[in-house]
Amino acid sequence: MAASSQNTSVGFIGLGIMGKAMARNILKAGFKLTVFNRTPEKAAELVQEGALLAESPAAVAAASDIVFTCVPDTPDVEKVLFGPGGVVEGAEAGMVVIDCSTISATATMEFAARLKEHEIDLVDSPVSGGPQGAVNGTLSCMIGGDDAVVTRCMPVFEAIGKTFVHIGPTGAGQITKSCNQLVICATMMGMSEAVALCKKQGIDPEKMRQALVGGAARSFVMENHCKRLIDETLDPGFRAALMLKDMKLAMTVGRDAGVFMPSTTLATQMLTALSETERAGLDSAAVGLVFQELSGIR
Repeated sequence: MAASSQNTSVGFIGLGIMGKAMARNILKAGFKLTVFNRTPEKAAELVQEGALLAESPAAVAAASDIVFTCVPDTPDVEKVLFGPGGVVEGAEAGMVVIDCSTISATATMEFAARLKEHEIDLVDSPVSGGPQGAVNGTLSCMIGGDDAVVTRCMPVFEAIGKTFVHIGPTGAGQITKSCNQLVICATMMGMSEAVALCKKQGIDPEKMRQALVGGAARSFVMENHCKRLIDETLDPGFRAALMLKDMKLAMTVGRDAGVFMPSTTLATQMLTALSETERAGLDSAAVGLVFQELSGIR
């Protein structure tokens, strides 16, 4: 039976910039919501709005039919699912875990097999659209999992996103997210070079940006990341450290598949340089600063 706000309780684990906004939209859609975050203070606003605060991932699972996870990296997902007080300790047979984190596709498939031993289904659904997309409920969901399970969960997906593509079996969503991130980073490399070239030649990079977004070079990166770089408004929407993690995941997928990935290799190197100069906490668009420094501009 398809999920609905009348017959389905939802849990959400991980209330960072993306997770908190997604959880709020699930609550707004009328679902009973139970939340957990390592820092309980981050749940305070959601509790005031009607969510229930659990003391552990196990407690979230015990109160939920569907549990979302949205945490930074592969080890975090494993801990939430299988660590002390983890989801498997509180879940009943038939529960579904929807992981919106960006993690290893190989690990995702392993986690799915381990959860299946407890009669729990795993759907991997990394998302794209950034913090504003999370707030607006317009995320793109890249979904991997069993057909019937995905269909059952679709009404909850519709609370957080606008575009839903069921890519294939479990793990397919994570591979697609790697494709998403490597395309973004490849575009950021070109954007960074363009800004550096304009500055070096005494051309206003903002005028360049305006010209490019009116033509074939238009993209989300040129409209948003380039603007951030030019204005140096680099408080994180998506931290450079997380983008570096995502590029390493893409590199691993490419290596295992035997795919030649020079753009991803360059992006990984440049994001590493940014991180090693103590700027891993800036927005990923800050990678353009490294291009400028290597060009003798900064």
